[in-house]
Parts: sequence; structure tokens; C-alpha cells
Amino acid sequence: MLLAIDVGNTQTHVGAFQGETLARHWRFQTRAGATRDELAQRLFGLLELRGLGFGDLDGLVVSSVVPPLGNEYRGLAEGYLEVDSLVVGPGIKTGMAIEIDNPAEVGADRLVNAIAAYEEVGDVCVGVDFGTGINFDAVSADGAYLGGAIAPGVEISLTALTERAARISRIDLGEPRSAIGTSSHAAIQSGVLYGFAGLVDGIARRINRELGGNARFIATGGLAPTLVPYTETITEIDDLLTLKGLRIIHERNHG
Repeated sequence: MLLAIDVGNTQTHVGAFQGETLARHWRFQTRAGATRDELAQRLFGLLELRGLGFGDLDGLVVSSVVPPLGNEYRGLAEGYLEVDSLVVGPGIKTGMAIEIDNPAEVGADRLVNAIAAYEEVGDVCVGVDFGTGINFDAVSADGAYLGGAIAPGVEISLTALTERAARISRIDLGEPRSAIGTSSHAAIQSGVLYGFAGLVDGIARRINRELGGNARFIATGGLAPTLVPYTETITEIDDLLTLKGLRIIHERNHG
């Protein structure tokens, strides 16, 4: 069984693969200061909930946008698992050409999403990750990573709004009744959901034009189900896109 771990700034998504099939997956809050022992305890507990253990694993692949945690997961593999670990970064085999100014700048999660999207589509496509930021990652028809766009995410924008505006309190996002909110709560819901939908559509349309007008957009990330229904350019959501990309990268490096 392969354990694929996507370490985001806010959440960590863990998936257990049997071959190409995702058997189980879990999410937990990312803590940048976590040690390899704490991470081992968390993973052991999650596996145990499903009647699994470290002895069932034969591989570990990690994508981390929090640099210290990549090393901690590598140490976890050395100390607790009898398997090799693969941390996505420079020097690994991705099977994808990177056609940007400085390939070393590409975030591990962005590259993984691009690989998974292209594997799914086999043609020009864009992965859109709704996480701490909103990342657009474009892939050419022949499977080269072209770059993309990064916008602030919903959660950090809401946090900034509530922290800077004394009379605005934190809200849970729900479906707006109308674009014109008749209360502060309704007005924020409208502004955030319709506003970010407009942001996504605006960027997506520009990227699509630059790609020739036939790009397929695939959304992923924790907030994709909340925002995508309000967009006009994205109809496809794959919550498991990053985990699938990690499995593909592991396969390309280990056969």
C-alpha cells in the first residue's frame, strides 16, 4: 500500500492507495512545527481507525509547501517505516517538461496537480486548486507545464476582512439569497462567493484564450465544492486530484 501525503499550508490530505485505487483518505490540520514523532503518531492513529498499520505500507510519497515538514516526513519514514520515502522536489522524475523562467520556483503541489490533470485529460488543461491561495496551473497539449496564476484564497481574505473591520464578524459561507444582501452577514456572503467566482472566471477566461480556447479546467481543494457552483467556467471537481498526482509521480520514480 502506498501512502500519499499532500501537505498544504492549512490542511494535510493523506491517501492510502492499493495499486491505482484510493482505498482510504483523511484530512487533518497542518502544524508547521510538528516533529516526525508527532506525525508518526497522527498517521498511525488514522491507519488504525481502518484496521491498518505501518506494516501494510510499501511506499511513501510527500508533497509539501511547508519546507520543514518535508524533512520531518522523510525522517518519519526512516524511523518508523521500512519503506523508502519520496519527497516531491528538484531531481525527481515527473515526466513533465517545465517551461517557465525558473523551474525551481514551481510549488510541489502545483506541479503535482498539473501532472494529475494532464493524466486525466491528455490534452490542454488547467488545474485550479482552491486552498490557502487559488492556484491556476496550465498544461499544454503536449504535456508541458506552462505556468499559471496565484490569487489570494477565500479563508485568508475573510480573515483579513474580519481582523481589519471592527464591526464585521466571522461568518460561515452559505448560499446567498441574492446579490444584494439585506444584512451584513448576507452582504459578506454575496461579496465573497460572487466576488471570488468572478475572480476565478476572469482569470480562467484569460488563461483559456491564451491556450487557444479549448482548455479543460479541473478544480480541486477544500473550498472547491463551495465556490465552483457559482463560477461559469469550471464544471469539474476532483477532490483527489493532488493525491492522484502523487501516486503517478511515485510510479514514475519507482516503477
